Amino acid sequence: MIDDEFDADELLDSEADEEGGDELYEHHRIVVDRGQEMLRIDKFLHNRLRNTSRNKVQEAIRAQAVEVNGVPVKPNYRVKPQDVITVTLPEPPREGKVLPEEMPLDIRYEDAELLIVNKPAGLVVHPAYGHWQGTLVNGLAHHLANLPTGRNGEIRPGLVHRIDKDTSGLLVIGKTEFAMTHLSLQFFHHTIQRSYLALVWGNPPGPTGTITGHIGRSVRDRKVQAVYPGGEQGKPAVTHYEVLESFGPVTLVRCVLETGRTHQIRVHMQYLGHPLFSDATYGGDRIRVGQNNGAYRAFVENAFQLMPRQALHARSLGFVHPTSGEQLLFEAELPEDFAAVLEKWRAWAS
Repeated sequence: MIDDEFDADELLDSEADEEGGDELYEHHRIVVDRGQEMLRIDKFLHNRLRNTSRNKVQEAIRAQAVEVNGVPVKPNYRVKPQDVITVTLPEPPREGKVLPEEMPLDIRYEDAELLIVNKPAGLVVHPAYGHWQGTLVNGLAHHLANLPTGRNGEIRPGLVHRIDKDTSGLLVIGKTEFAMTHLSLQFFHHTIQRSYLALVWGNPPGPTGTITGHIGRSVRDRKVQAVYPGGEQGKPAVTHYEVLESFGPVTLVRCVLETGRTHQIRVHMQYLGHPLFSDATYGGDRIRVGQNNGAYRAFVENAFQLMPRQALHARSLGFVHPTSGEQLLFEAELPEDFAAVLEKWRAWAS
């Protein structure tokens, strides 16, 4: 029987926006039936998992993404009754076709297994309702015609995670089944190193802090997320922050993710009482600190015009390379709008 099975974290349906869960993997936990005959595990999983080829199962085993009773196994392992099997795979492609589109991609690194792209703000990552063309995936389908999940034009070539449309910064793209599975496993075990720079309203408590609280869809608006501190809904989420620079009404913070829930930093900072500057979804697009009049109001409105999106940038991304085993770390400088707003606040504070 399948004891527990869930898909990519917090994927939104077609009624919601295109900004789905950050981590694009699925995790399966299977308890083998008491009457199950001994069978090679690759064949067993191929028979049990929907939309999963035997080759994909074998790549997952090679990436140590298949465990039996808590221990990674080889393809020739024979399942036994009551074995507990856990499998972590890249999310299966959705139904539909992707139209390859030529577009400029800011690629920071590329080899035979993966590439790192610096996504600009305003670019949708994944095709979805209302955004079937002009997405990063459309550009990747053109740049990498033989991605394992892109050969037949299925949606989501190479993605193992994503960031919001109006968030800028780094994404890692798997170019082989093995790389995608290996990276998905790192996301699942929270060993990926991710840091973000965010400009928030007010001054968060202390020079450092940790925000915990389950995150799930709001019961009032399915397009936004909410924090459920009692854990009655949603999934566990942990965000660490460090204050880097204070400008009085706003503060520059560095956020490090342990988990990858939808809008995690945005909703956690709002829950803390410090929504991101210019974040229309979570209340940061109006004056939250200071008098809403006079020269200060004109200054803030000008800053909003300079950066008409949430002040959030995926600054760094670190992980273990799937084949070499080398620990890699990449960083992306602030985009022009974010840098300009910071300079504007620095000048105001001085």
